[in-house]
Amino acid sequence: MISRRISPLTLDSLQELPAPCRQCVFWELDPVAGARAERRADAAEHKQAWLSQALLEWGSVGKVAYIDAAFAGYLTYAPPHLVPRSLAFATAPVSADAVLLMTGRVLPQYAGGGLGRMLMQAVARDLTRRGVRAIEAYGVPSESLADLDARERAARVGGCLLPQDYLLAVGFTTVRAHHRHPRLRLDLRTALSWRGDVEQAVERLLGSVRVVVPSGS
Repeated sequence: MISRRISPLTLDSLQELPAPCRQCVFWELDPVAGARAERRADAAEHKQAWLSQALLEWGSVGKVAYIDAAFAGYLTYAPPHLVPRSLAFATAPVSADAVLLMTGRVLPQYAGGGLGRMLMQAVARDLTRRGVRAIEAYGVPSESLADLDARERAARVGGCLLPQDYLLAVGFTTVRAHHRHPRLRLDLRTALSWRGDVEQAVERLLGSVRVVVPSGS
């Protein structure tokens, strides 16, 4: 029988993420510091330092999924004061009562089996226990992506910005519209009441995130 397990993201499990994810600091550093870390090739060290500090200051900031013993996917989230990049958008700031959904991915070989839904449910349960009311995310409208060239499209999506269509499909609503970076919100009571009819949409949401470290981040 195949076993599925969701565990908190730790410094040890960080090393199991796909290589680009382990060293991507798109969210963890502001744009200037991120570019500097990329030039110095020490982004992985900065990501580890960020995770260590976040765990000490706030607690769990991610969930990791396993199929049997194999890494299968993850989600990361944190309060906006711990996420410097959260202020670098026209639709900032994230609401005072919300935590920011940073990024997530289900490996292609595990997509379609409900793993994405499990991860989102685990995040919702964790945050609800901690008294958080909502999750917010910066999305990318599909029409905006269609107008971009291939390199910029990869930077937008690979830079941990989730497609707006998929966020809407899993219960998020737009709280501040924008042609490039709308901000969306999910009430955690809604997330905890999800049913199987949105499971496929969640899989598309997570499976669509291309793991590409954006230029200049």
